[in-house]
Amino acid sequence: MTRPGVRRQGLPRRRWRWLRIAIPFTVVGVLLVGTAVAYQLTHPDPTRPGFLSPTNHGPDGGSDLAAALRDDGIAVHSADGTVDAIRAALTGPTTLFVPAPTLVHPDYLQALGRMPAGTRVLLVDPPARLLRGEPLPVERRTRRWAARVDDPDHDGRPCALPEVADTGPAAAVRQRYAAPPGIDPDRFDLCFDAGLARLDWGQAELVVVGASDPFRNDRFDEHRNARFAAQLLGARAQVVWLDLARPDTPPEPGEPVQQPSIHLGEDDPGAGPQVSAQPTGRPQGPVASEVRPSQDTLLDAFPPWFWALLAQLAVAALVLVLWRARRFGPPVSEALPVTVPVAETMLGRGQLYRRSRERAPTTGILRTAALARLVPMLDLPDQPQPADVVAAVADRTGASAEQIDALLYGPPPTTDGDLLHLARRLAALPAEVAGPANRIEPANGPERTPPDGPERTPSDGPERIPSDGPVAPAPRSPSAIEGEPR
Repeated sequence: MTRPGVRRQGLPRRRWRWLRIAIPFTVVGVLLVGTAVAYQLTHPDPTRPGFLSPTNHGPDGGSDLAAALRDDGIAVHSADGTVDAIRAALTGPTTLFVPAPTLVHPDYLQALGRMPAGTRVLLVDPPARLLRGEPLPVERRTRRWAARVDDPDHDGRPCALPEVADTGPAAAVRQRYAAPPGIDPDRFDLCFDAGLARLDWGQAELVVVGASDPFRNDRFDEHRNARFAAQLLGARAQVVWLDLARPDTPPEPGEPVQQPSIHLGEDDPGAGPQVSAQPTGRPQGPVASEVRPSQDTLLDAFPPWFWALLAQLAVAALVLVLWRARRFGPPVSEALPVTVPVAETMLGRGQLYRRSRERAPTTGILRTAALARLVPMLDLPDQPQPADVVAAVADRTGASAEQIDALLYGPPPTTDGDLLHLARRLAALPAEVAGPANRIEPANGPERTPPDGPERTPSDGPERIPSDGPVAPAPRSPSAIEGEPR
């Protein structure tokens, strides 16, 4: 405890308090900024223009995949609108590649489900709002912070897609999928630890991949991502690449949703399939004013990195609360509830040492106390060498250096009797060093024998209090410890 009125040394109080508040928040801020930067570097935003675009040569582009498909003899057609992509996909067996489903308006998904047989619709990590209800019959399960590399098998069963069954490990596991209730399990296949789902969607085939890593330029050459992406998209003669730079424009309010309707050209069989952007007969889609409200929850309203940062803020706040809770404040002086005499404290401590048979620590305490009294008497420095102390004490007392060295620096006693003998010799050693000529007489003259009798010795036991008034007890020597009861 500090004494009252003594100011603690160091930084000023206000500056120290400011540092205690600023340092934790600075550390938390650096952690949050580092996490956000790392997330942005490893997870590009699908809504940014150029994401998985066949003409984008950047890290988040898909130019490497498009070049690999062309090298394999696959025709790649790029479309900047959903209606144009559907028109291009009706010319024959086609893979309709949708790398950013979050930009596709939900009203156009029903048209994708009405594609003719032989069409494969490939969606890359569609958002949760598109997987609820009728548009896409796929259910989302757990989601990882980053994509994981896994084999094509799922639950010990080989992958049912022959195009990717032998591709090897690929980074396709970030979002896991499952079959929703009411879907025939025979029409629903899972691969890559549920990171890839395939099902029959009307007459077409729907494939959902839960990670964009195998298709991006920065991850295309890692593991078997290139083989996985090229074989998955190259299963048809051509690939129609839906390259949306911005979200699809929703239908005008009050007008029927202009969903593309497919006609097989009954009047002119040689004309081939045709696409109309206007509804035929009754409207194939809902009226824009009657479009059902979005069923997105609060979790879908913010990106995943926002919730990750929010969780880290909560952990940092909890750590800050725990850190502040353990602060007991500055030391203060308090009055002792009970005053314990020094003699009783010394006696109790001696009995504890005796009960635990700690002779070595007791010997060290006795020798340290004796040296603290001898060094000033011998005019030695504060921390003298043992040889200097032994030589000075032997010169003053006339004893041999071996005896003084054994007394002050020798091994500790092994019995209580030897310890008592050592304590008596250490107690008498300062008087022997001082000598009769160096003793200081009391100010009131030579010491006299008290009228009650001769001077008491330590072996006589504790002094008793007479009946005519209290008398201070005589100081106890180390020899008194031996005679005290346990």
